[in-house]
Formats: sequence, structure tokens, C-alpha cells
Amino acid sequence: MKRAAIILVIILGIMPVTGKLQGQVRLPALIRDSMILQRDTELKIWGWASKGEEVTVRFNGKQYKSTAGEDGKWLVQIQPTGAGGPYTMEIRASNQITLHDILVGDVWVCAGQSNMVHYLALHSERYAGEIAAADYPGIRQFLVPTSARLQGPSDDLAGGTWKWANPEDVKRFSVVAYFFALKLYEKYKVPIGIINASVGGTPIEAWTSEDGLQAIPDMVRTIERNKDTAYVNGTNRAGMQERSRNRGEDMGLSGPIPWSDPGYIPLNWHHIYIPGYWEDQGVRNLDGVVWYRKVIEIPESMTGIPAKVVLGRIVDADQLYINGEQVGRTTYQYPQRRYHVDAGVLKPGKNLFVVRVQNNFGKGGFVPDKPYCLVAGNDTVDLAGEWQYRVGEVYRREGIPRMGISAQNQPTALYNGMIAPYTNYAVRGFVWYQGESNERKPEQYKQLLPALISDWRKHWALGDLPFLYVQLPNYMEVNYSPEKSNWALLREAQLEALQIPNTGMAVAIDLGEWNDIHPDNKKPVGDRLALAAEKVAYGDQDVVYSGPIYKSSRIEGNKVVITFTNVGGGLVSGNGEELGHFAIAGTDKKFKWGHAVIEGNSVIVWNNEIPEPKYVRYAWADNPDFANLY
Repeated sequence: MKRAAIILVIILGIMPVTGKLQGQVRLPALIRDSMILQRDTELKIWGWASKGEEVTVRFNGKQYKSTAGEDGKWLVQIQPTGAGGPYTMEIRASNQITLHDILVGDVWVCAGQSNMVHYLALHSERYAGEIAAADYPGIRQFLVPTSARLQGPSDDLAGGTWKWANPEDVKRFSVVAYFFALKLYEKYKVPIGIINASVGGTPIEAWTSEDGLQAIPDMVRTIERNKDTAYVNGTNRAGMQERSRNRGEDMGLSGPIPWSDPGYIPLNWHHIYIPGYWEDQGVRNLDGVVWYRKVIEIPESMTGIPAKVVLGRIVDADQLYINGEQVGRTTYQYPQRRYHVDAGVLKPGKNLFVVRVQNNFGKGGFVPDKPYCLVAGNDTVDLAGEWQYRVGEVYRREGIPRMGISAQNQPTALYNGMIAPYTNYAVRGFVWYQGESNERKPEQYKQLLPALISDWRKHWALGDLPFLYVQLPNYMEVNYSPEKSNWALLREAQLEALQIPNTGMAVAIDLGEWNDIHPDNKKPVGDRLALAAEKVAYGDQDVVYSGPIYKSSRIEGNKVVITFTNVGGGLVSGNGEELGHFAIAGTDKKFKWGHAVIEGNSVIVWNNEIPEPKYVRYAWADNPDFANLY
């Protein structure tokens, strides 16, 4: 009885405090200090309070009132405001919140997968000058925390803050979104806000709401299945158990002396070259762990000071050891390897470099045509060349492994967690950079991209908001014969979406890298998107925002005459050479390279071996390296 009484007193003691907290007005994560609000449109400010509680919002000399409903939600609508600031905003109920440093300008939702994720710090060598020069209080980014929800839309984000573009904070700005915003800021002289909602490796359907996917039966079934938490958890447990069974022990870590230790004596190691994949150097069909080692001669001038090891890219994960000390680690394949080495790690003379590489499937090793070197002071040591290797572990494969359910790759999951919480927040439009994760089903993208555009416009309920997007760049090996290409099919799906009103596409076919799905040259992508915004969103009719777009064609004898829009001052060869990458076919669809010449706003294509042409393709390849129509 005595114990029960004590517990009762404690419970009664905390009840008034809990009730008071529930009554306090609360704002969504996006509405906070330093936010940028959309100019020249009615604004919604919303939040939570006790049921029936009156809430007052004061902004720019005006006052607005609302009452929290049965669910505790309240919302006020603020009259349109021109660009300017800074302003304060007061929200009063049983408590008061004051927000400071609010600007009014244009707000863009910048979303997609990893090429939108990639932030300036990851490209700090190319854009070192731009990072150092960043001093734009009127350009601000809100980085949406990654959140995948399968059960339905969230009311709010997990957190986040608005940051302005200064040399430190800009390092976390999306490269594409930052240069997009900078170009608009410099031209229109109004604050530009970026809501950065992007997650690497994610498909478009993850960013679309349940309503937006209703026309696709497979998606509807998957959405319903994923609402069953027991099913999702069971599938993930089974996948983890299977992966665990397929893993053994890495001999490089489990032996008496780790293979990274300078005291280890390497026996039965073989020669291999860096860069390169081990499957291309006599090690076939190996998923697992391979260790690389090399003794590097270091001059005294490079010791006693900080250094940097550049290891290009490695598929998939790696750990770098120098003289037995781990100095770098990356857990997946896409980041550039730039490892800092503290002063004192390197020594004059012989130094042991060991790299442990883990590959889960496909080709493993060091990506070709990337930099591999050690840099210290003014000196550089080339790390490419002959190394030694030994296999530490081979993963067992028994059929197709069950991978479990990755929530962030499931239909609706990222819309629910990263878009739905702020569809009340007025924006100028959307910028989209995604498509790589849908390349296995490119034809479906013809349905999915229009579905996303329609879906977001519907949920924001601000009319046909501008929707700007990036067409996939060139990527993978160059093929010098006409080929089938999923990347080309997906680019075609993206092109067809231009039929939707108020859309714009930035072509990036000349900005990719064959060996990197994350090309380093991202500023031109942002610049081209900004040109599209000038035309589509800001109505600048004098802007030619893209290269030539197919308009029509006709057959004249054995030639096909193709006309284009967006020709600017005229069609040209981008490199001064004969037009390349036009392929032509008859009714059999067996494509052969064609000759192509420019006449006015048209291109004439033919091949003398095809007397009755029926089809023409241009830049139809994963990596159409020599496509040059501008």
C-alpha cells in the first residue's frame, strides 16, 4: 500500500505539467527563424495547440486569428507580401513564439536522388573558389531530414534549420540547387529559398503520394502490403539472416596478425594494377573482400606535415591503412575518396599502404580514369600502378539473395516523410534531379514522371506550379555501335514530359562522366535549370533556355529531314566536326550510323545502304560521347 501511494503521488504530480505542455502552441519544423516565405501569394502559417485554443499571428503590421480544431491543428492565411525583409513574426496563444530574420522572396523545392543530394563539400576541390566567396544572406537552404514512412503521411519533419550561404554553411548546400539559386538571386535580386528534400539511390515512386500512384496497380498493391508492419519486419529479419549466413570470416582480420599490420609478412600474394576492377584482371565472379598492399617510398619533404590520399572511387566500401593506422573509411561506392592524413603518420623512406576493399556484387575494385595519388605540401606521389592483392573473404551465393525492404525505396515512403509535412508552405515551383534508380523500367517513367508532377501540384493547390527537371547525363562505357539503352529510353520519357504545361528540362547529355554516376561538373546543371526557370517561371520570352528540341520530320527519298525548336541563333556542331550519333533504320529497325548535315533549322540524315528510311535516333546510348548537335 505504501509503495502504491508513492506511485500515485508521482503520477498526480506530473499530470498538471503534461497538460500545460499539451496546451502550448507549436509550429512545424519548417516555420522557424531565418525562413524564406514565398512572395506575392497568400501564405499559410499553421501549427498545433489545445483543442479550441485561440491563436493569433502578427506579421508585417497585420494580425490574423485562428482556433485550434478537435485535432489541435490551427491555420491562418496571410495576405500576399512583396519581396523584402527581414521581418519578425509573433504567434500567441497560452504561450508566445517570436520568429526572427524572416525574408520574403521565392522558394523552390529541390528534390530527387543523389545528384541533388551532392553538396558542395563533396566537390570542394572544383568549387573551392565559390565556397570561399559565398556571402549571400539572401540565399538560404532548409535541409529536410531523411525520413521514410510506409504507414502514411507525417504531420511534421523530424527537424531542420534554415542556413544562409556563407563559406561554412554553404558546404552542406546541394551543388545543383545552390548554383540554380545563385543565378536567380543575381538576376532578380530577391531572396531565394531552397527546400532540399533529396535522398540518394531512391526511385521516383518513393516521392509520390498514394493518391498519385492510384493508376498503377502494382504500386497500389505494394503500398497496401507495406502498411502491414509485421510483414515488413518479417521480411527484413529474413533478409538479415540470409545475409548473415552468406558471410564468413575475413582472413585479413581474423588471423593472428591483421594484414594491415606492418609486422605481417605477406605470403602468397599476387600482382594487380590500380586502378582497375579485379574481375578484369583474372579474379572472376568474386563478391567479398580483397586486400591491396604496397610499400611506397616517401621523401622527407612530405613527412611531418598533413597529407591527403586521393583514391578515386572504390566499389563498394574501403578502409585505408598507412603504416598500420587506419586513416580513412567509406561505406559505399559513390563518394570520391579524399582521406586526410595527420602529420606524423608518414615517415621518410618506406611506408606501408594497405586498402581493404569490400564488394557486394558486380565488379569490385578501383574505378578507372580517376586520380590516385598522395599529396603533401608541394609534392605528389602517384599511387597508380602495380600493387599486391589477396582475397580475404568470399561471400557465398545461393540463388538470388533476399535483400529485405528498404523503406526509402518503397512507393510513397519519402513523400510521406519528406514532402507531405509542408505542402501548406507556399513555393514558387519545383526542381527535380532523379531517374538513375528507375533505369531498369524506363518505359514506366513515362507514367511516373507526369504522375509526380500532377501529384505535387495537386497537393500544393497553387495551380500549375513550374516543374523543372534534369535529363539524365551521359554515363557508363562508350559504345561505338548503335545500341539498345535503358538510359536513352528514360531520357526519352523525360523529354515527353515537356508536353505537360509549365515544365522545363535541363539537358545534361554533355556533362556526365563515363565512370561516375555523380559527375563533378554540377554548376552548369544548376545554371541550365535557372535558365529554364527564367523562361518557364519568370516569363522571360527572350531566353533560349535549352538546346534544340525535336519538332517534326519528313522523308525525302533516302533522306530524313528533321526540324527543331529552341534553335537560338541557329543549329551548329558543338565541336566543329561532322554531326555525330545520328543513327538511321528502315522498317526492320536495324540501325546504322547515318551522315547528318545542318540546313537552316533542320538536320538531314541518310545512309546510302538504307534506300527507304523509316526511323532516326539521336544520342541513343548510355554514353553518346560524340553527340555534338547544339
